[in-house]
Amino acid sequence: MFDVIDETLDALEQRRIGRREAVMRLAGVALAMAGGSSLVQAEEPPSSTFSATGLNHIALRVTDIPRSRDFYKRHLGLSVSSESEFNCFLDCGRNNFVALFRGDAAALDHYCYTIESYDADEVASTLERAGLSPRRRENRVYFDDPDGLTVQIAGPRGS
Repeated sequence: MFDVIDETLDALEQRRIGRREAVMRLAGVALAMAGGSSLVQAEEPPSSTFSATGLNHIALRVTDIPRSRDFYKRHLGLSVSSESEFNCFLDCGRNNFVALFRGDAAALDHYCYTIESYDADEVASTLERAGLSPRRRENRVYFDDPDGLTVQIAGPRGS
């Protein structure tokens, strides 16, 4: 029983599981220790395709890049890292940014998660083996979530 508690707390601290799953596991242990059903066992979390280490960036479609750039600078303190007529990249912390792309209507373009040891070929192959349909654009890899939102996988910024 105590091994399950230790494993659950380790998994929670390492963000392999969320708070809800940790509470469910610990409640099962408490029930079993109190003489409840011996059928109550903590389930192992399903293995994941990748282990995201952080949200890398969010890419937005905006109708007026200078207006949006000024909004994010003024109200959130973001700073411009690069800018052109068609896009603007705003730094948001050490390894995160917001990308603004010119579009006809405001929308979420995509969001991107960071993984360790990023290799575009390996990421695309892994996504295919997981039953997804990755799309390559140079060294970038994208795929759709169940609702059709575009997700990108990337390495730590600068890698």
